[in-house]
Amino acid sequence: MSEECTHDCSNCSAACSSRDAAPQHDAPNPNSSVKKVIGVVSGKGGVGKSMTSALLACAMARRGYHCGILDADITGPSIPKLFGIHGRAMADDKGCWPIQSRMGIDVMSINLLVENEEDPVVWRGPVIAGVVKQFWTDVVWKDVDFLFVDMPPGTGDVPLTVFQSLPVDGIVVVASPQELVSMIVAKAVNMAEMMKVPMLGIVENMSYIVCPDCGKHINVFGNSHVDEVAAKHHLPVLAKCPIDPKLAELSDAGMIETYGGEFLEGAADACEKLLKK
Repeated sequence: MSEECTHDCSNCSAACSSRDAAPQHDAPNPNSSVKKVIGVVSGKGGVGKSMTSALLACAMARRGYHCGILDADITGPSIPKLFGIHGRAMADDKGCWPIQSRMGIDVMSINLLVENEEDPVVWRGPVIAGVVKQFWTDVVWKDVDFLFVDMPPGTGDVPLTVFQSLPVDGIVVVASPQELVSMIVAKAVNMAEMMKVPMLGIVENMSYIVCPDCGKHINVFGNSHVDEVAAKHHLPVLAKCPIDPKLAELSDAGMIETYGGEFLEGAADACEKLLKK
């Protein structure tokens, strides 16, 4: 016979399976206005969550929406680098203000607050989770249609904090073609179900590379398993993004907004549907 949970789940570092009620989200900065919050997640690192977050924000900005990116990967922040942002975020009596990219995308990251962007963030989990929460409660996200949250990998303190503190409207799962994608996606799906957050679909990154001579698609990491995994969890495949040296070059130069790839249009459509509901 199961026993009722008697501890305070809000301070727990793991989700309590006995909790049925929806989490009480933290109030945003009173000067903020955010219509939809989209989490970009994965069960492991190195699959391209930051790249996906940045390209999704760019895709939605091209459609005329005002977007923001909350860089929740505190120990491995890369969003400012992708956009070529190296300044310091400023604060006033209204709160802390994100820095805008060339396209007008609002960006907040720990690298915009530290004195030297190459200094490591050597903090324990609860401190990191607290900073992520402050990126929601203290930062002024003004007239933002879509706020993309670039998550760290896994299902630990920070993803749990985001799901408990922010009113996440949908999740995009980023995966790679290897067979272990099944386990990775399952972890993300199960956490989303536990936290009662809808899944928008799966983006497969590094899906293939196009031969520069003959145009043939080469499956560098072997045959993709994303379609069968998506079908198993009743999720759409939103995109299959190639390995593109041009994208890597532009990212290293802080010019990701100039990349012309349209591989994420399906994911952008899924985000847009949320706004029209």
